[in-house]
Amino acid sequence: MTRAFLDSNVVVYAFSDDPRNAVAEELLGRGCEVSVQVLNEFANVARRKLGFSWTEITEAVDAITTLSRAIHPLDLATHQDAVRLAERHKFGLYDALIVASALRAGCTVLYTEDLQHGLVVEERLRIENPFRTE
Repeated sequence: MTRAFLDSNVVVYAFSDDPRNAVAEELLGRGCEVSVQVLNEFANVARRKLGFSWTEITEAVDAITTLSRAIHPLDLATHQDAVRLAERHKFGLYDALIVASALRAGCTVLYTEDLQHGLVVEERLRIENPFRTE
């Protein structure tokens, strides 16, 4: 069974009226994994860009945590891995934190539209853009 990790952009689309919503909802419904960072970024975007109330954010986060196979914490080791990955792969720090969390979780796929589709990180995590049309 493939263990997959979702980036925050995928989770945001699952709760929006964006055309990517159906794909994002399907991925979230599969029971993928996320980190606390994904929940934080979702809450921020839901409040600022989607206009969610705090109650709506709480309900959405409850749904995300219920549907997710696991919620992974951010800790010092994840931060240190992320800094190393950011330097090695020229990732932004927040993207590197997502990648580091996915690697530490033992996932083999990271669904995101923010990184290079098809890139394999550390020979064990494949980046996939689930919204890619080709």
